[in-house]
Amino acid sequence: MARFLLAWEFGDGLGHASRFRPLAQSLRQRGHEVDLMLREIVHARSVLGDLGLRVLQAPFWMHQTVGGPHPTISLTEILVGNGYLQADHLDGLVEGWLAALDLIRPDVLVADYAPTATIAARIKGIPVATVGGGFYLPPDACPLPPFRTWEPIEPGRIDYWEQRVTNTVNTVLARHGAPAVPRLSAIFRGDKPLLCGWPELDPYQRHDQRHALPAGSGEVDPGLGPTFLNEGGEAPQWPEGDGPCVFAYVRSTHGDLLALLQALDQAGCRTLCYLPEVAAGRPAPLVSPRIRYAGRPVDLAQALPQASLLISHAGEATLAQALLAGVPMLLLPTQAEQFLNAQGVVQLGAGLNAATHGQPVPYAQLLHALLHTDSYRAAAQAMAHRYRDFLPSALNQTLTAACESLLNDH
Repeated sequence: MARFLLAWEFGDGLGHASRFRPLAQSLRQRGHEVDLMLREIVHARSVLGDLGLRVLQAPFWMHQTVGGPHPTISLTEILVGNGYLQADHLDGLVEGWLAALDLIRPDVLVADYAPTATIAARIKGIPVATVGGGFYLPPDACPLPPFRTWEPIEPGRIDYWEQRVTNTVNTVLARHGAPAVPRLSAIFRGDKPLLCGWPELDPYQRHDQRHALPAGSGEVDPGLGPTFLNEGGEAPQWPEGDGPCVFAYVRSTHGDLLALLQALDQAGCRTLCYLPEVAAGRPAPLVSPRIRYAGRPVDLAQALPQASLLISHAGEATLAQALLAGVPMLLLPTQAEQFLNAQGVVQLGAGLNAATHGQPVPYAQLLHALLHTDSYRAAAQAMAHRYRDFLPSALNQTLTAACESLLNDH
């Protein structure tokens, strides 16, 4: 049969690796060979290690870029900070991917936030399917639209960086005798973009006809639905008592963690908390009979139906599972993508974004509102009802078939 290379280059967290798990399993069941090139190959073992696949370290930019824009307001500017400021730097990364493609010899590249891999595949003439959420699988637009829209943007900034980075990409492509890209969106979208998300949470609002996309936009992408793993994890064990059950999936590095836990404790909530750092052996930030710290990831398929509230950093997979369970959310985003996810939930009326409140964040007030105002749960349940027929297994079949279709198109 064919050989597929699943590549992840940009971005933190294991959501990218998790998206590959069912796809890799499905492709192998259909008789294909599958290899992985991942930005993070150690912690990804917890998600992919038991599949028995060949795993290689993905080339990625390991240096600090001087002279780029800050803070970044678009995917174009994220590229600037990841080796796309100078053609020689980008060419070094591309050469790494080209060497890997020569070694693996894939028939199809499946890219999850892997634009440099997509450039290398363009040079080699390898078809590319791209999978991912709305943040890093943008509309087919020129220039790429900004996502940091809550602050003013100086005139000319978007066009300047779009032109400069596009020139860098096309300079590298020309060095290798490959055709230029007509616009920068091509290296994020590949030959077959597979948008994994719901229109209600799309940061670019491309499904909302009230928001016009920039010039050069193609047809509106159909959102296929979110990808997430709904398997594994320990069964939830809530603290004893009669208060509302709250599930918190947060990181110890968040500056407000202690204040949040204190507010939960004072509100009488029975909190089940998964802090990866505590699970790894770090002391608990607050000891209370009303707070239990899980020793490993918790099975959300069991925990969410029992929960009155979810608290998280607004990762797309966790949001999707909470909405499908009809659970309202308190969200603590730590970067732009998570902030946009959180704002999507706020616009739905299904939760609150702590990052939009001044310091100190009034956690007691936010918790009281979410736990005692029916509208938040009603909004979450409305999304659950709207997507009641959504099945992750059916989505994976769609993604698998779409990736396989590139074998016939090329």
